Amino acid sequence: MNPLFDQFFQSQYRDRWSSLLASLRAKENQVARPNLFSQDASSLQWVLNPQFSEIPRGEDQLLQYYIMDPASILAALALQVQSGDVVLDMCAAPGGKTLILAEALRTSGELIANEMSEARRERLKKVMQQYIPREIRERFWVTGKDGGKFALTHKEKFDRILVDAPCSGERHLLENKTELEGWTESRTKKLGHRQYALMTAALLAVKPGGRIVYSTCSISPYENDDVIRTLQKKKKGFRALDVQDELSDAVKENSILFEVFEKRELTEYGLHFLPDHSGAGPIYLSVLERE
Repeated sequence: MNPLFDQFFQSQYRDRWSSLLASLRAKENQVARPNLFSQDASSLQWVLNPQFSEIPRGEDQLLQYYIMDPASILAALALQVQSGDVVLDMCAAPGGKTLILAEALRTSGELIANEMSEARRERLKKVMQQYIPREIRERFWVTGKDGGKFALTHKEKFDRILVDAPCSGERHLLENKTELEGWTESRTKKLGHRQYALMTAALLAVKPGGRIVYSTCSISPYENDDVIRTLQKKKKGFRALDVQDELSDAVKENSILFEVFEKRELTEYGLHFLPDHSGAGPIYLSVLERE
């Protein structure tokens, strides 16, 4: 264990840190979410911690399930995409949240799924090909821009923007000895600066009245509430929303998602799902509306 890492998060989470650390090191709880584009979607059930040897395909040859963290699903649902919306998924790979946004646009609307990393972008393309019918994919585009460029090229273009920002991802960091040994507090601060830049771009790219969801899989305050706090200090023309009622309505018929949602933790600007309490995550989300 990197002592700098341990000391920093001990100072943030105090008596809770030992249980949170243990939950981050434990096997991640995941859910197999039915692919709503599949012809068999109506007969498929949600599966907690699936044991597929491989993900089954339907008669249409689309994969029938996407496996992901249930709290990540809540972050995508919080964007409240409506049919006909023009949507940007600014940091889209690997593609699980992108699929949820695409499903909401099934009949009409446009989606740009952006990923700057070429390797991750190829994975994103493959996911879209495996899960979305060709005729529907014609309304969706995969791009490889720096997310900050959308402020220049797509000003006030989008009804909805998801900024699932690159982050420290401490659960995965703990699995990588080399990366963990190189962790410093300055590194998570620098990531916070980058995340802030992505959010300033999103504020310019979203339409007045449009919605932005900011999310991370980090437990670092520098990458979560602090990003929104800095945004409030330096930028105007937006407000943070309380979307708890919306999310409750969206998941009340799904026992797996509802159980996770009920164990949400409120922060100053959003919600945090931490694995020692909710059994999912870590996922932080904050929802902003441009005025």
